[in-house]
Amino acid sequence: MTVVATPPAPKLELPPLKLGPITVDTPVILAPMAGITNSAFRRLCREYGGGLYVAEMVTSRALVERTPESLRIISHDDDEKVRSVQLYGVDPVTVGQAVRMLVDEDRADHIDLNFGCPVPKVTRRGGGSALPWKIDLFTSIVQTAVREASKGGIPLTIKMRKGIDEDHLTYLDAGRIARDSGVAAVALHGRTASQFYSGQADWSAIARLREALPDVPVLGNGDIWSAEDAVRMVRETGVDGVVVGRGCQGRPWLFGDLQAAFEGSDTRHKPNLQQVAEGVYRHAELMVETFGDEGKALREIRKHMAWYFKGYVVGGELRTRLALVSSLQVLRETLAELDQDSPYPGVDAEGPRGRAGSPKKPALPKDWLLSRQMDADQTRDIAAAELDVSGG
Repeated sequence: MTVVATPPAPKLELPPLKLGPITVDTPVILAPMAGITNSAFRRLCREYGGGLYVAEMVTSRALVERTPESLRIISHDDDEKVRSVQLYGVDPVTVGQAVRMLVDEDRADHIDLNFGCPVPKVTRRGGGSALPWKIDLFTSIVQTAVREASKGGIPLTIKMRKGIDEDHLTYLDAGRIARDSGVAAVALHGRTASQFYSGQADWSAIARLREALPDVPVLGNGDIWSAEDAVRMVRETGVDGVVVGRGCQGRPWLFGDLQAAFEGSDTRHKPNLQQVAEGVYRHAELMVETFGDEGKALREIRKHMAWYFKGYVVGGELRTRLALVSSLQVLRETLAELDQDSPYPGVDAEGPRGRAGSPKKPALPKDWLLSRQMDADQTRDIAAAELDVSGG
């Protein structure tokens, strides 16, 4: 890996992140991303830098029912220092049961609750970023989860968005409720559900939440594409740490850049094409270990190809074949066709990646916005609204 170093920059005076008994020396968190942050990708990221690496989101009902996929999602490598799990749920009883299972069976050291997912199949059932609008339901879920987690001394955090749209913001109320309920930290993605991932993240909202909650760690999320973005977010908002999602897709070495930046170093990873190819192959090998099925692992790695090779000189026909690899041997042979001496392309390899989507009216349960409290019909429906879905 090509590493470029320039004279040291001023060290960012940001102390380690404290989450209950857990100390995260580099205050960076890998955001849970469906189909991305499995144990293979988490291993890649932590090999480059420090932080807290969260597994893919798992639904509470699926976990309580012990579906094979849910148990795979919460599995961690033996050397993962902190086993971090993110739960999604809309029913306080089911969420409480899932947290109790994680505690009683010693399956997690940190639990995060998802209140930020903007995916329609989640919000139309009242989950994800739609849920904090209902103050009573949100409060019940958070209080139940904190109570169950505390029985095992496990810190519980929440991740949320600004709200449903600009006319229905929830983050300040939700942050205070979570703080008063005893959460260990609150993370805010500076977008509404209606924005999906489009436009720019509103860092000023993150700053307002930081100011409103001086007595609990606040973490900022949204548009961190580089170490410099992370430093700028900390300086502009005063957050205690940053949450990185799409910015590390195809760039697990970003965590090395982040650690260097927080330590006052300008060292940055700028891989040439050969080094990217080596990283892709290692990722694929780790995926085979994770899934125990080479075919499935290679199907999973395909989605990462465009992210890894963003900005690099790779012909269209070769890109197509990389996106259709079916075995490690085929992958190895295809990667060998790349121009191994092609240098790091600079800004073309950086910046936004993945689909941003476009602003849209969020899908919500019937009459969801009429009141901040649940009505009888919504209360009845929510008990059956747990879905086996993933999203972040």
